[in-house]
Formats: sequence, structure tokens, C-alpha cells
Amino acid sequence: MIYLDNSATTRIDESVVEAMLPWLRDNYGNASSIYQLGRQARVAIEYAREEIAALIGAHPAELIFTSGGTESNNTVLKSCSQESNLCNEVLYSAIEHHAILHPVAELSHQHLKTTALSVKSDGILNIEQFETLTMTNRTLVSVMHANNETGAIQPIEKLRALASDSLIHTDAVQSFGKIPVNMHALGVDFASFSAHKIHGPKGIGALFIRKGIDFKSHQQGGGQERNRRAGTESPALIVGFQVAARQAVNEMAKRTEIMKSAINLLRELLITAIDTIRVNTPLEQSLPNILNVSFPDAESLDGESILQSLDIQGVAASNGSACVSGSLQPSHVLSAMGCSIAEAKAAVRFSVSKDTTEREIRQAASSLFEIISALRNH
Repeated sequence: MIYLDNSATTRIDESVVEAMLPWLRDNYGNASSIYQLGRQARVAIEYAREEIAALIGAHPAELIFTSGGTESNNTVLKSCSQESNLCNEVLYSAIEHHAILHPVAELSHQHLKTTALSVKSDGILNIEQFETLTMTNRTLVSVMHANNETGAIQPIEKLRALASDSLIHTDAVQSFGKIPVNMHALGVDFASFSAHKIHGPKGIGALFIRKGIDFKSHQQGGGQERNRRAGTESPALIVGFQVAARQAVNEMAKRTEIMKSAINLLRELLITAIDTIRVNTPLEQSLPNILNVSFPDAESLDGESILQSLDIQGVAASNGSACVSGSLQPSHVLSAMGCSIAEAKAAVRFSVSKDTTEREIRQAASSLFEIISALRNH
């Protein structure tokens, strides 16, 4: 099987597994306990916090561990609007992950003011629209750093300059480990991270909360994570995240070269082989590992058949976020970019990793060509 859905998750590196095993087998103490096993776990967690914080240009006190990007996103939105009472309106981009869109919809039902920000045809935020909006120090702006379906990188630094008094959150789950992600450079107040996109374990992530913000826990219980996220920490998962993050950042240049080469080859092969194919991933302002394509004649194509046929031929791809890939709904991201419903349903997202080979890319391109040709001639 050729796995070209690495935007959804990645294989855990052996070095990450090796680092996790001692915390599963022997050092199994609760980090909130005062006995030796507990203290060992606490030291490991705080060391991981220090290293991961340094990798994103943050102070260790600004980082709390969560179960992943979804929890981090929900926590920011709900705490800022409810427990912490920091905002009375939320601005969010129309192409956000459902971990933003769904809680925003829930908050809207609770009478919080919410506004969707439009994107241009290339999937990049419409800055001109953003400039016309009136924002205050009680406005929360949530715009992802890079889109999980198209790879388009968003102009977060420009948002900071235009919304100098507002709170800014960015979902950096897709971008971290693939492009430089620095909290000081981006100027954000909150940022979400997840380990399973960078060859780390599933079920662990982090939330950056800028120092000085009176941020109250959305999840009540114990006093873990500086009273900002109740629940017993998992040293094994946190250490696994630490090792994966370290390797992703240290090897970023090498990994980027491999992934960009694979994506460029795939783009070239598909454009050459398939008539009227549309590439939805920007050529320049995008992540090195994602290529999203669609077909203007999608009315005559069956998106589900495309993906199923790829799977039969040994190519694992998706048409959007893995969280909703089984719903047969058109991609809300491509719809926001102006694609028709049919085209948004028949799109294909390929995403590669540092382990993807040229042979796999060529086979995937050949398979998609055969499938589209067969469907068009049906």
C-alpha cells in the first residue's frame, strides 16, 4: 500500500517508540505524585515542555499539553468566550478544520457573534476583507497557519499587524515540523499543535498560551498543567511528542527537500497526463507535502469511485480532512475557494512524508490517470 495521506497521520518513527517504551514499562508513575516514580515522570514532562517550547520560540510556562489539535482548538474558543471571558466575538476563516468550525457553530447558537472570513481562489485569506472589519480587544481571530486540505499558508503576521489589539489564535497542527513556526515571529496569543502529523504518537498535542493572558481552564478536575488543563498527564506520549518534534525541526531542511521534490514530481506528472486537471494547492505559498487536485468536469465523475479505485490499486489518498472523509460531503475548503459542489466532492488530496519514494509517486500518478480516463470513457 502506498500511503499518500500523510496530512492525516504519519508512521511513528522507531526512535520515538524507543523513547516512549521506558515510560510504559518501568517508569509508570503519576507525575502528580510525590514519590520517586512520580517525580521521575514530572522531570521528564517538564524537560519535554522546555524543549518543545524552545522549538516554537516560547517560554515553557506558555505551553500546556493536551490530547491533540482538536482539544487545543476547542479549549481556546470555549475558554476565551466562556470561562475566561476574554472575547465577545470570533472571526474565523471559512477554510478552518472542523475542530474550529463546529465549536464556532456551537458558540454562535449560544449568541456569541461569529464572522467567517473569506479566502481567494488560491485558498489564501482575503486580506482586503479583513482590513474592512472593526475589531476590538475583545475580538478573537482564529486562522490556521496552513490548510490541511490544500497546504495553503496563511498570512498570520499580517493579521497580527492589522489586528494589533485583538487576540489571535492559529491552528499550527499542519505546519509545525514542516515550515518554521515561531510564536514570537507570528505574534499569536494562542497556537494548537499535534504530534501525530510529525511521526509522533496519536493522542498528544499542545496549546501555546501567551504569558500574561488570564486564561482559565475549560476542563475542570485536578490542578495539572498550571490549572489550565485538568487530567493525568501521560509521560510516554509527551516524551514521544518531544522526540518527534525535535527530529522534525532538526531535519526540517532535509525533509522539506524530499517532500517538495515528491510533490513537484506528482504535480508535473498529473498536469502532463490528465487533461483539464485543476491544481488547488498554491505553487509558492504552500506546505511542501500537500497537493490537492480536482476536475472541472466533475459532474461526470464520482468522487467516491476515484478514492475507492485508488485504494484498490494500492494508493491511500483522501478528498479532504480525514476527520470527515467518510461523510461524502463536498470539501468546505474547496467550496470556499469557489469550486462547484461536484468538483469539491471529486477532489483528491495527496500528502507525502519524508519516507515517500519516487516510485510511489509515479505509481500514484499512473493510477489516478487510469482511473480518471476510465471514468471519463464510461
